[in-house]
Amino acid sequence: MVKKFEGWECINGGLHCCGNLSPEPHYPSITRYPKGTSPEVVEGSEAAITVVFCVMGMTCAACAGSVEKAIKRLPGIREAVVDVLNDKAQVQYYPSIVNEDKIREAIIDVGFEAKSMGESSNDTSLQICRVHIGGMTCTSCSSNVESSLQSLPGVQIAQVALATEEAEIHYNPNIISYNQIIEAISDTGFKPILISKGEHISKIELQIDGIKNEQSMDIIQHSLRSLQGVETIDTYQDIHRVTLTYKPYLTGPRTFIEAIESTGSGCFRATIFSNDGGSKAHKRDEINRHFKLLIWSLAFTIPVFLISMVLMYIPGIKHVLEIKIVNMLNIGLLLKWEFSTPVQFIIGRRFYVGAYKALRKGYANMDVLIALGTNAAYFYSVYVVGRTVFSSHFKGSDFFETSSMLISFILLGKYLEVLAKGRTSQAIAKLMDLTPDTAMLLTQDDKGNVIGEREIDSRLIQKNDVIKVVPGAKVASDGVVVWGQSHVNESMITGEAKPVAKMKGEMVIGGTVNENGVLHVKVTRVGSESALSQIVRLVESAQMAKAPVQKFADQISKYFVPIVVVISFSTWICWFVAGKLHTYPKSWIPSSMNSFELALQFGISVMVIACPCALGLATPTAVMVGTGVGATQGVLIKGGQALESAHKVNCIVFDKTGTLTVGKPVVVTTKLFKNMSVKDFYKFVAAAEARHLL
Repeated sequence: MVKKFEGWECINGGLHCCGNLSPEPHYPSITRYPKGTSPEVVEGSEAAITVVFCVMGMTCAACAGSVEKAIKRLPGIREAVVDVLNDKAQVQYYPSIVNEDKIREAIIDVGFEAKSMGESSNDTSLQICRVHIGGMTCTSCSSNVESSLQSLPGVQIAQVALATEEAEIHYNPNIISYNQIIEAISDTGFKPILISKGEHISKIELQIDGIKNEQSMDIIQHSLRSLQGVETIDTYQDIHRVTLTYKPYLTGPRTFIEAIESTGSGCFRATIFSNDGGSKAHKRDEINRHFKLLIWSLAFTIPVFLISMVLMYIPGIKHVLEIKIVNMLNIGLLLKWEFSTPVQFIIGRRFYVGAYKALRKGYANMDVLIALGTNAAYFYSVYVVGRTVFSSHFKGSDFFETSSMLISFILLGKYLEVLAKGRTSQAIAKLMDLTPDTAMLLTQDDKGNVIGEREIDSRLIQKNDVIKVVPGAKVASDGVVVWGQSHVNESMITGEAKPVAKMKGEMVIGGTVNENGVLHVKVTRVGSESALSQIVRLVESAQMAKAPVQKFADQISKYFVPIVVVISFSTWICWFVAGKLHTYPKSWIPSSMNSFELALQFGISVMVIACPCALGLATPTAVMVGTGVGATQGVLIKGGQALESAHKVNCIVFDKTGTLTVGKPVVVTTKLFKNMSVKDFYKFVAAAEARHLL
């Protein structure tokens, strides 16, 4: 629909100069202006005001897109950015044309609740800091870190995910800094690595060729520091690398590379250094490390198992194993001791380290329980070996196979856990692979006419760039169409199989597929602000969000280890006292043992049985894998609570033709209920299918 307004033409909600409707790609401002108002009058007469709205009810990037589109349709809107993950919408507007009430009404009209949070200049909203935490082994570890973070002044929300080994902290930067948060995590005994800080700060690493000495690096650093929007610069002379944090709405990686290559008479060359390879290599090394530990553990554990459970029942081999060496010490017992010792102290060393760190900080985790259980079994078995050496009639039962097999089973569980985590990380990485590797960047003159184009790495795209999208290609970044018309397949975001018509002034989303026309797109959102990045963050946050049953398990896990130790000790005391008081028959006590040793066996059994407890591991791993695999299939799950509630669903209603259907009914079966000729009946059926009777 086209309407004329005093020299301006409104096309699909956007106003454009009538004289610029020629097929030549000329792009005026995309900002919406009221009747009889030009861009120069509006932008020159007053400054735009920025306001942040809290928008409740958004569940996906499609919701954010509908909210953003509704806001931008209003006159007097300069810019609008919607963050679905944090339920916020930041809007820049001209107060003489539109006000907050109208913006809020526009958001409410599309089905969401909105509340103004004030101007962003005065906004003391929280920042989000994401940290990778290494060394956590169970829910007690993650709960301890979470409690430590939540006790810090200025920290409002702290979520620690054991499965992903990450923490997301919402904090007030005016009260506490991210460095203090990192130090607090280090104080708990774990290794923190900062992933990101703040919502509007991006990080990039550049590899630089041509550096000869320290002076070269100083020149590059000075050149980068003069650029607007650069926050911090870290240089690494030995590996010729520079790490920068910057504001993506002010500058970008292409500006950095151009600044570096124009420095020093053009002798430097810079490229983006991707950390993805390092992350993948780290995950691969972690999987290989756990696999090697498992293999070595099995290599020593299987002989212990065979000697204890199988070979002792084979007549010929049994005779060899029962050959006495010293008094009652036989070859079988000695072999079990020798094979189980490396498993207990070398392969199982990680449990001692984890238990030491936990106890040093005043809490007990699963490593403490594993170390207690396996050590109790092992050292009691060593006690049995000592009794057989110095006794000619003692025949005690050992637990060498119990300690070694327990460690092997736990290592198997750890290996399966890191495998699941690795596959989920791959699933999330596939989401980011939806964007193309390259993009066609257009060069314009002062009047906005295209004078050239060149292919660039899609990671070099910056805000306000104009890119060309040819038929069949993927849109490289979120933006608004400034020239051309086409149909875009947005099923990646909306699930709609039917392509959506796009023309001048329409929004397009990075990763969607352009089908049949050439589009020139002005980039509006890059990096973490893009819809695809917000989907990835949504999935990652869903993996951090704890299901109700997991929260309950975390509460139990805080007291689980101490309770198990108390029950085990009580079992030993009760059986020992019962033996001294002769409350059970003496025939229950083996001839080679006394009541103390029998009671000790029962106490050790309680502790050992409680060791391989999956109380705190099963739920987070299941949530992590479920949300990751679902994301690759186009299903976004907002955390474990949604998964936990899914079993209560008994009816599912699907909306929108095009998601599951194509809007073209076909006859699938027929049945005749009255007397008429079959020939006439099928004529009516054919006519109905051909839509002659609709």
